[in-house]
Amino acid sequence: MTIVPVSDKQTRKDFLNVARFIYKDDENWICPLDQDVELVFNEAKNPFFNHGKCTRWILKNNQGQTIGRVAAFINDKKAYNYEQPTGGMGFFECINSEEAANMLFDTAQSWLKERGMKAMDGPINFGENDSFWGLLIEGFIPPSYGMNYNPEYYYDFFKNYGFEKEYEQITNHLAVRKPFPERFTKIANWVAGKAGYTFEHFSKKNAEKYVSDLMEIYNDGWQDFENFVPIKKDTLLESFKKMETIMDEKLIWFAYVNGEPASFVVIIPDANQMIKDFNGKLGLIEKLKFVYKRWVGVNRMRAIVMGTKQAYQKHGLESALFIKLKEYVLPLNQYDELELSWVGDFNDKMLAIHQATGATFGKRHLTLRKIFS
Repeated sequence: MTIVPVSDKQTRKDFLNVARFIYKDDENWICPLDQDVELVFNEAKNPFFNHGKCTRWILKNNQGQTIGRVAAFINDKKAYNYEQPTGGMGFFECINSEEAANMLFDTAQSWLKERGMKAMDGPINFGENDSFWGLLIEGFIPPSYGMNYNPEYYYDFFKNYGFEKEYEQITNHLAVRKPFPERFTKIANWVAGKAGYTFEHFSKKNAEKYVSDLMEIYNDGWQDFENFVPIKKDTLLESFKKMETIMDEKLIWFAYVNGEPASFVVIIPDANQMIKDFNGKLGLIEKLKFVYKRWVGVNRMRAIVMGTKQAYQKHGLESALFIKLKEYVLPLNQYDELELSWVGDFNDKMLAIHQATGATFGKRHLTLRKIFS
């Protein structure tokens, strides 16, 4: 077996195609769009290259067939926030061979060691954690847009190599047509009617304002979490630009208290239900199909991220946002399920909100860490 750096058009193609080979018989897998994967490795378009570095490889067998892939990266803003300098690895795909998996892990580890790292987290993304993040270990169902999916045997590869759990990522599902619990509804309606409390949905015409409001809320609400790094406006603008083709403005809501941005939730229709037959491609024909499927056959939404300023946490704002959302969604008679954004097992407040809505367990991912010897 031979490790080959991704350095030209053919190796980039091989990097993408190996996933299609590995999952060819898996009915649950939905191929991510090639352009979404390639965007991660595009220095001109991924803002994380402004404060980090990234590389990737493929693995070929003796017959020249590509049988695996992996990427490694260092986010300079996060790498030194841990007990030991920690890089990342991700976009791991491999045939069912531990020898092959170990070659890929070794390659990522060696590259990170050479650059001063003492550990690596994986499988993660060289970008925000709302996409391509975590190893799926429970809930092997068709993934929603941006969520990692993998064969069950990957977990043994990671464990046997020495990766250990850093935290669990819990994804819950909410039945849209099922009424919220009585207590949840009572609190939400009370909050929605309080003096000085106002609610607005996103508007593309005023995108700069709402992106600024989201950044202000997010950076305040999440600042006390370990290894938190403030999100930048250019990163958010890039994310919203990426979502634009599938965005429904009335699925993204903000709460204000006396005009001050206080809470938000970002929800999009599940694009994977639109692209599941595209095999990762988005040419002219796929784009025409995409426009059609935007309104047909999509019955699931995905909450990408939520946040509330610390001063307004436990005020019930999230409950009111869900009520506003439901007031819009139910009359559409389109959506059956909302997949709530994954929550780390360390985030008791957000897990409590999920529980209060009546959401049920959907799937479990792990973020793992390997300390170098």
